[in-house]
Amino acid sequence: MTNENESNRMATDRRLGDAPAQPFVAPPIDPVRVGFVGVGGMGYNHVRNLLRIEGVQIKAVCDIVEEKVVKIQNLVEKAGQPRPTGYSRGETDFKRMCEQEDLDLVYTATPWEWHTPVCVAAMKTGKHCATEVPAAVTMDECWQLVETAEKYKKHCVMMENCCYGRGEMMILNMVRKGLLGELLHAECGYLHDLRAEKFSPKGEGLWRLAHSIRRNGNLYPTHGLGPVAQCMNINRGDQFDYLVSMSSNSRGLNLYAAKNFGPNDPRAKQKYALGDINVSLIRTMNGLTITIVHDCSSPRPYSRINLVQGTKGIVQCYPDVIHIEGRSPGDEWEPLEKYAKEFEHPLWKAKGESANGAGHGGMDYIEDCRLIQCLREGTATDMNVYDAAAWSVVSELSEHSVANRSRPVDFPDFTRGRWRTNPPLGIIGE
Repeated sequence: MTNENESNRMATDRRLGDAPAQPFVAPPIDPVRVGFVGVGGMGYNHVRNLLRIEGVQIKAVCDIVEEKVVKIQNLVEKAGQPRPTGYSRGETDFKRMCEQEDLDLVYTATPWEWHTPVCVAAMKTGKHCATEVPAAVTMDECWQLVETAEKYKKHCVMMENCCYGRGEMMILNMVRKGLLGELLHAECGYLHDLRAEKFSPKGEGLWRLAHSIRRNGNLYPTHGLGPVAQCMNINRGDQFDYLVSMSSNSRGLNLYAAKNFGPNDPRAKQKYALGDINVSLIRTMNGLTITIVHDCSSPRPYSRINLVQGTKGIVQCYPDVIHIEGRSPGDEWEPLEKYAKEFEHPLWKAKGESANGAGHGGMDYIEDCRLIQCLREGTATDMNVYDAAAWSVVSELSEHSVANRSRPVDFPDFTRGRWRTNPPLGIIGE
């Protein structure tokens, strides 16, 4: 592990020249020809969504498990499209797909360490790319995504579905309309009991536990951080400045394994580097603060916190409550739903009914719709490669801070100063 000086120096070592002066747009594409890499849980859900969206053709599918490829091929045919070409010759067969197929967009929903390799292969062969979260595991991978997107002039979008949650989008609309006043602080995180998932013999259990064994920090920051970063105009008027991070003791995985597999089971005796609870604190260039929590080894209800606080009031989800000075009674919370008629995001008004039944309360469908819409219309995407890098790099920065007694670690500026003039994300539909 690097020392403090080396950790801080990492933020400024890269020299790429100037970033593009304007948000990247590409010529309109219609239809959007898609190749999909990794069609397990989330990959399967994305394909189902895409088959419901106008202007999408699923042309190729890649997975290391041939049965999963066949399942998607059958699904696409059943939806009335030609049978997509299948690729299942091992872990790197996505490279062959990118080289051989005439595609516009490559999606990936693979284990984390494959997200950047798939995206880079897609962009180098002339395709836009979209990846599940996080977009990268290391800072070097974050820079690699930025460099490749700029060099080949391609979209590289991290599919952060929580930015499209109903509550998150309603809060963004409130912020844009000034209901909370000047923003000061946010609290967010990913608090999800994943003990059973990590020890599962299938799905994410095949690879996710390995990260808990060797890494200690915030391993999964973007679900909570993405929505509040949009509210705070990160990369679009403000920028993450530095981070401090600390982790609790590691107890939950050992206790769970001992209880469920026996105290002498190797899983119960395994040393897990990941502290049960990691808390990181970020300060932005404009002086805003963010706390972000990672808690995936504890018995607890699910939460992303999603709290945003300003000079006029405060709002949060989990539970969904709000308090606005001069509008809310006394010092009391009000139900967030009371404000829905006035502040429902236009995108949810337009797409909410169509999203019924889709994954994660409909947010997955809406995020897929927005990406395809932007590609078909030739407009800037809601999230870009700089967001993917800035939100994902929290993982490695937190690891460095934890390893160095919670000393501050600087964020790299993936925009190279363009954050000062980039326009804020608007309210789509207005």
